[in-house]
Amino acid sequence: MAAEPGRVEPAPRRVRGYLGDALVFDTTAARYVWEVPYYPQYYIPVADVRAGFLRDEGRPQRVQFGPSRPHSLIAGDRVYESAARVFDGDGPVAGTVRFDWGPLRWFEEDEPVYGHPRSPYVRVDALRSHRHVRVELGGAVLADTMTPVLLFETGLPTRYYIDPTDIAFEHLEATPTRTLCPYKGVTSGCWSVRAGDTVNPDLAWTYHYPLPAVAAIAGLVAFYNEKVDVVVDGVALGRPRTHFG
Repeated sequence: MAAEPGRVEPAPRRVRGYLGDALVFDTTAARYVWEVPYYPQYYIPVADVRAGFLRDEGRPQRVQFGPSRPHSLIAGDRVYESAARVFDGDGPVAGTVRFDWGPLRWFEEDEPVYGHPRSPYVRVDALRSHRHVRVELGGAVLADTMTPVLLFETGLPTRYYIDPTDIAFEHLEATPTRTLCPYKGVTSGCWSVRAGDTVNPDLAWTYHYPLPAVAAIAGLVAFYNEKVDVVVDGVALGRPRTHFG
């Protein structure tokens, strides 16, 4: 579900962030903040950030959520410039810190989180099926299966995860791309698809070790419905429009 940018809600989960092995913050009072419609970010109370990790860069700025001060994130000889932003004033995020996601290892309770926080309004289900699914591009059949796993994620089109034995890998070219998803984990492999003389980058992916909630997709391959043609039980599906394509 997309949320209105600017929405702020309390996050009831324990949230921790580590820089290497050093604990930067530990809080049960984080806030979900929707900077964009698709997913929230965590804003952390200043009081729950451990001393010595933030250095004020001395250049106050007014941004989307009010007056703020960029800070460098520091641990030993590692310095991440402008990787944190402390919010002042009396707005809905005053007294919080917005950290860049990349430098830190994030945890909700004792589970790692990848890419961005899990939205409280998103549900993900992976269901085994016997629908007949065929995937095509430019006249080439990329996959044909009777045993897909259907992944339903709020706000996104159904993804069809397919056994590798039903994939026509002669049309696929492995790439080094790896992506992060807070609901599924870290991809183990990605492929571009060659259609005639055109190489379509990173249209397919797999998770060898997905998060437990979607364990049924382990080792299976999915394609971006937005960029290929999917036929289910003889019915051609239109290409959906999402922020993925």
